[in-house]
Amino acid sequence: MKYVSLFLLTFQNVTSILLLRYVRTTTGPRFINSTAVLNSEIQKTILSIVLLLYEEGNVFRSLKLIYEKVFRETNDMIKTGIPAFLYTIQNYLLFVSISNLDAATCQVSFQFKIFTTAVFMVLILGRTFKLIQWFALFLLFLGVSLVQLENMTSTVPKQDVNAFKGLISVVSACILSGLAGVYFEKILKGSNVSVWIRNIQLGIFGIFFGCLMMLLQDGAEIHRKGFLFGYTDVVWLTITVQSAGGLLVALVVKHADNILKGFSTSAAIIISCIISMILFDFQLTTLFALGALLVIFSIFLYLKPDLVYQVPFFNKATKEKSILV
Repeated sequence: MKYVSLFLLTFQNVTSILLLRYVRTTTGPRFINSTAVLNSEIQKTILSIVLLLYEEGNVFRSLKLIYEKVFRETNDMIKTGIPAFLYTIQNYLLFVSISNLDAATCQVSFQFKIFTTAVFMVLILGRTFKLIQWFALFLLFLGVSLVQLENMTSTVPKQDVNAFKGLISVVSACILSGLAGVYFEKILKGSNVSVWIRNIQLGIFGIFFGCLMMLLQDGAEIHRKGFLFGYTDVVWLTITVQSAGGLLVALVVKHADNILKGFSTSAAIIISCIISMILFDFQLTTLFALGALLVIFSIFLYLKPDLVYQVPFFNKATKEKSILV
């Protein structure tokens, strides 16, 4: 199950970003971003209910649990409102960023969420990190910066994109992702409620905030064109793959370790770059390659700091230091 969940997460990471890029750049009428965010929240809620039914193994017990945790324990339910709101805005910003960045650039840049998550862990959870992990986060920041520098200064003509808008969107999405993830972790660890129940609570609030954002942001356009304007089979597939992402992460955390999760992310970056060169005429530059490699290395270093001591130079330096002491 460990390697199955790992494969599924890697596959989801690659296909979601490539499909998003495809449906936002293909010819023909484009769907309205806010409707896709709402549909994604609806699908995640339905998937969470299905997974709860599977975990409990009893329909009546599952429905009773949903009723108690969602409709009766309202004070506990309200706690998930904040991360649900943050996740909803984050998902909308992801659609904006992928509309204005190459798939590979967006894939690498979105790893900046590791940095923002670490910062919020320190501020909210009081978590401490090893010095080598802070060094890894610095390398991550540097790698993402190099990728974005290449994107902002590229002389290759890119049709129908705004590099600055894409940068602001993806950085904002990373900040919201980090804050929402840490806040959600605090809620999960502060109670014994099932993760699927929490996801159902998130989904219900996500549907509410998604509807609100859709009406405020694109109400007039939706009234004129229709809720499902621009939807095709590929668009529905894209939304479904995107919806499954968070649930797959939970599966990997349960069955695999951090190294395998890092391997999945790194593999997704490499595969996305290769496929982007084939399908989207993405040109791999030295600056982008250097930035991507720094991001991949920093992910492994952050998740497994002891890896640095496997490098002969660092291992020798550490031993010499211990002798001097």
